[in-house]
Amino acid sequence: MALQLVSRVFTFCLNQAMFRLASPRAFGIAAIQFELVMSTILFLSREGVRNALLRAWPNKQTQSHSQVVMITNVAMIPLFLGIPLAAATCGLYSYIAAVEARNQPYFTASIVIYALAAIVELMSEPMHNRSMGEVLTGVRVKAEGTGVTGKTLMTCAILWGDSTRGARSDYALLAFALGQLAYSVLVFVTYHAHFRALSLWPRRPSDGGLVDPRNLMQCRGLFDGTVVTLSLTMTAQSFFKHLLTEGDKLILSSLSPLQDQGGYALAVNYGSLVARIVFQPIEEVLRVYFSKILCPGTKTSQPHSQEKVDRASLQQAADALISLLAVQCSLSIILLVFGPWYIELALQLLLPSHYLHTSAPDVLAAWIWYIPVLAINGGLEAFVSSAAMPKDVNRQSRWMASFSLVFIAGAISLYSLGFGDASLVYANILNLSARIVYALRFVSNYFHSHNYSGSLKWNKVIPQRRVIVVSILSWLLVFVSSSRSDATSIVRAGGKAAFLRSAVVGHITIGAISCLTCMVVWWSASPRILPRAKKD
Repeated sequence: MALQLVSRVFTFCLNQAMFRLASPRAFGIAAIQFELVMSTILFLSREGVRNALLRAWPNKQTQSHSQVVMITNVAMIPLFLGIPLAAATCGLYSYIAAVEARNQPYFTASIVIYALAAIVELMSEPMHNRSMGEVLTGVRVKAEGTGVTGKTLMTCAILWGDSTRGARSDYALLAFALGQLAYSVLVFVTYHAHFRALSLWPRRPSDGGLVDPRNLMQCRGLFDGTVVTLSLTMTAQSFFKHLLTEGDKLILSSLSPLQDQGGYALAVNYGSLVARIVFQPIEEVLRVYFSKILCPGTKTSQPHSQEKVDRASLQQAADALISLLAVQCSLSIILLVFGPWYIELALQLLLPSHYLHTSAPDVLAAWIWYIPVLAINGGLEAFVSSAAMPKDVNRQSRWMASFSLVFIAGAISLYSLGFGDASLVYANILNLSARIVYALRFVSNYFHSHNYSGSLKWNKVIPQRRVIVVSILSWLLVFVSSSRSDATSIVRAGGKAAFLRSAVVGHITIGAISCLTCMVVWWSASPRILPRAKKD
């Protein structure tokens, strides 16, 4: 998380420059439509394999050499899937893209570069899966941090050069495409510098030698059948998960003009900072943690067999999950107390002036309510992904289809009621709430099936009474301060210079002191919910 924070703070500063150089129209095409194409290629080709390998990464001490080779060979499958998928996805998008988007300079060249970037990124999959399976978090974060930094520098450099040419901005789409290619190349190079001996081609299980590409189709037993089956099951599920994850971009591309697509993309970029810096590392670590302690079958290359998990492991998993949910619920209350009152003040400082008149402010205001739901869902789905057997994954896939309908129906209904692009955020809240209910039911059934349901102390998830009381008092104090100072209206009318006015300074000071008080009270209550390490 610390490594993510350092890299994200640096790239956040670079992004501020990028947003000011790129027009909302160009940024909308790149960040919504091109990113949708990129994520479709990557998600459908690698997500199922990643999750399966997390749960069945080989143990060289307990498994034979041939078993280790067959399991690690599975990590090459995303590249084989990704090449035809990249060609098909980019070809389909080029055909169905709106005329306004196709008329942008270098549209076709940019799509081709994005497809190439996806293939290069998939070349890193064997090394990424090894870093995850062996819990080499520093290597992965270093690779991704280097890639993000290089991507932003490349994009900013081209946009800045383009801006010096005057009113014309011919290279905006190329800037984003080449930035994405720079990311993929740097991620691959960073991984390769660490895993120099790791091949990108399958090996023969017998002696570990590389398989001749001309004989690939005739070779039998290259891949572990159990892991491949689980990968295919999870890939099928990932299709519905992808629709839910990227459904906002699909709807936005159809219903919103390019100008507002850029505003929405900017808002999501800001709003997802918390998700990328905090929630994503936690969820990834939880997937590895739960997979290691709840999957005794990995020793026999049978991920998630019916073998019972020992009570100590169940208790560890229950403590980790309950503690995480308790922390998230308490911090979510504090966020909802202060966020709605101060978000507009923050936007006046952060947003470029030409984005203030897009949908970005409304979308970011909705993100305040989305973040708590996103946090809780991430931890629960990490448990489900780690503990579910293939039949559970199939059942979840069917539920995912119904969740997709909830999201689509909610988004279209809210659009018709005039919520604009913020409809997508509120619809995602409905969607994630349904997924949370499903995940909670799965967790309860899982521990019940192992005769250990008593370890789930759900009452610890509820914030302590003193935290709730202090939060309510802080909300009332901030409400009174906002009503008397009218700080939001002052800043809206006076711009950034208005932040120096005494009424605005006083309102911000009251909020800062109240928020610090809430955090101190919550921290003092943390021993009740956070498990303490026991001395041997």
